[in-house]
Formats: sequence, C-alpha cells, structure tokens
Amino acid sequence: MTAFAPAVRLFSRSAEAWLQFSLILLFSVSGSLSSLKAQTRTLTIAAASDLLPVQNDLSSAFQKEYKISIRWVPGSSGTLSRQIRNGAPYDVFLSANYEFAAELAKSGYLRPESLRTYALGRLGLYSKSPEFRTLQSLAGPRLVHISIANPLHAPYGVLAREALRNAGLWEKLESKLVYGENVVQAFQLASSGNADAALVSWSLVHDKGGVPVDPKLYTSLRQTGGVTREAPAGANRFLEWLVGKKAQNILTRYGFSSILRP
Repeated sequence: MTAFAPAVRLFSRSAEAWLQFSLILLFSVSGSLSSLKAQTRTLTIAAASDLLPVQNDLSSAFQKEYKISIRWVPGSSGTLSRQIRNGAPYDVFLSANYEFAAELAKSGYLRPESLRTYALGRLGLYSKSPEFRTLQSLAGPRLVHISIANPLHAPYGVLAREALRNAGLWEKLESKLVYGENVVQAFQLASSGNADAALVSWSLVHDKGGVPVDPKLYTSLRQTGGVTREAPAGANRFLEWLVGKKAQNILTRYGFSSILRP
C-alpha cells in the first residue's frame, strides 16, 4: 500500500491539474460565447414613425455589415421619450426632432456624447383626391377634415401647424383638423378616406402621390438619435453607421434630406 502512495499522489496532482485546466478552458469558452452573444445581440430601437418605410432596408444593410439584428419599436417621438423615462428597455432612440433627444440626454437617460443628427425631416401633403393637392386648395368649402399628427407629442404635428400658420390657413382649418397619435396614423386617416387630406412626413407620401410642402413655410426637423445608458457597444456602432454614406443614401431614397454635403 505504501509503495503505491507516490503514484497515488502523482495521479491526484495530475487529476487536479487537469481539472484546473478544464475549468479554465470552460470559463474561457463560456466567456468567448458570452462575448460573441453580446456582439450579435438584437438591438431594440425606439424610432419615430416617419422612419417606418425605411426600417427594413436599414436593418438589412446594417445586419449584413455587422451581424447585429434590429427590433424596431415605432411611435411618436414624445411617446417614445416618455417610455424611456419610465424604464422601457430600448438601446437607441431615434427622435424626429432634436429637442426630445437633447432633453433625455440632459436628464441622463441618453449618453450625451452619443447624440447624432441623422437626417433632416421634410413635410408632405397627401390626398386621395386631386382636388386637394396644394395647401391653398385646403381652404375650399369642400374639404371636411384634414389630418395631422398630434402636436403635443409628434414633431411633425408641430411642423404641420407651423406650415399652416405661415401659409395663412391655420384659422380657416383649425376646426377641420383631426389628429393621429403619430404621422403614420395621420396618413392612414387620409388614405382610408376618413380625412380629405393629411400633412405628414414626406417619407410616408413621397412615393404615394404626395406633394412636397414649400420648405420656406416650416423649420426643417433635425432628426436626432442617441444611445441609452445601459445599451451595448453595438448601439453606438449603429448610430455611427446611420450617419455614414451607406445609410444616408438609403434615407435619401425614402425622402429624407441627407446630413452629408453633396
């Protein structure tokens, strides 16, 4: 029995060393898998409703390049901003204006250094009827309702109100206004026939027979995005990509004005 003691001790030490090596290898592999998972996770992006038409193309192009998928949560910028303040688990906020993003950054909900203006928003007029294809035609007696996004929480609603006031039409049309929670709902009111016309984002109507509104009548929207406090590195990567040439070309095709110089 004594003669075998050294062998037993040697075996024990070898087994212990092998166990330690196995644990190190296991933790190393687990760490690599966790790192890989973090790199390939899905980003949740709270996006202004005017981005709805372009979401699929942006997702496909970004995922092809970075192997990171995107889950979009559309809504009015004001509503999404409140959700972020209430703890909604978003990684990126893409506002239709600068103000909502800047307020969240000032309050600590977005990383201030992450703010990026990613597009310039434009206003469009839509109607199923050729009778209502100019702003001045909206003042006629045959128009019953015109839809806009709610100015209380939708930047394009503010823009529509500004354009109508500068065109001298606000007092004539205020009683005929119907409100959507966001620009998509405002557009749907007109496309379904429940409103005679809609003043919404150009991105929603540029390929549906819409007419661009004279940009002299309103202040162009600085559409601005930011990264939330707990977001992974991929969120910063997405915003940097969004202001680059490839993403800007996609946004331009859908009616947005690029932030890049020609």
